[in-house]
Amino acid sequence: MFQLNPLNLLLITAGTLFVLGIVTFVGGVTVLIYRVTGRHLRTLATQTTQMAQKGVTEEVAGLVGNASSLLDSLNQLLKTTAGVGVFLCILGLIMVGSACWLAIQLYPVWP
Repeated sequence: MFQLNPLNLLLITAGTLFVLGIVTFVGGVTVLIYRVTGRHLRTLATQTTQMAQKGVTEEVAGLVGNASSLLDSLNQLLKTTAGVGVFLCILGLIMVGSACWLAIQLYPVWP
């Protein structure tokens, strides 16, 4: 039978923190790889640029203004997505580091 004493509880906590840190880090890397460099955002940005160029050649001021506003929004979306990915990566590394520090602190008292 498994006995839950304070040492075992701390080891379970360290293991859980380590696993959650790895999952968070992998999630951040996934966001950075697939969301920031996504095919859909590149396609939308290229089509918006083409629309803005067409608006300039045909002298349609409203089309150019809306296209530039859309490009600015896309730029902000990419920055936000990259920020979320980097935050998740850093948070994951901090969690893994904390779990390792806790395991190192518990090593001398392990029977």
